[in-house]
Amino acid sequence: MLRNYKDLQVWQKAYQLSLEVYKATGEFPKHELYGITAQIRRAAVSIPSNISEGYGRKTTKEYVQFLYVAYGSLCELETQILLSADLGYIEAERLKTLQDHIGEVERMLKALIKSLERKP
Repeated sequence: MLRNYKDLQVWQKAYQLSLEVYKATGEFPKHELYGITAQIRRAAVSIPSNISEGYGRKTTKEYVQFLYVAYGSLCELETQILLSADLGYIEAERLKTLQDHIGEVERMLKALIKSLERKP
């Protein structure tokens, strides 16, 4: 039984993804600090933040709405990660790791949304 949002595996994976993103962006050029670095970090943090905020809402409908926002942030993050790799800010191996984490969170979010939307 879940005691709180921190018990959700999808939140745990999204939180870990955020940590990985912070580590990766720490190596970005300093001139990107207020550009893509900040934008990527905001998108990454938005994912577990919206999962937890939705969990704390009163209705399932509200919860699902926040999960969709988290999913949107995940898509935004993936786009920014790909752009950063194409700009040479992320090495191929780290890109693969980040994409694997993104894919895992995506599958988990979709499954959670689907299960909640089926609830009466």
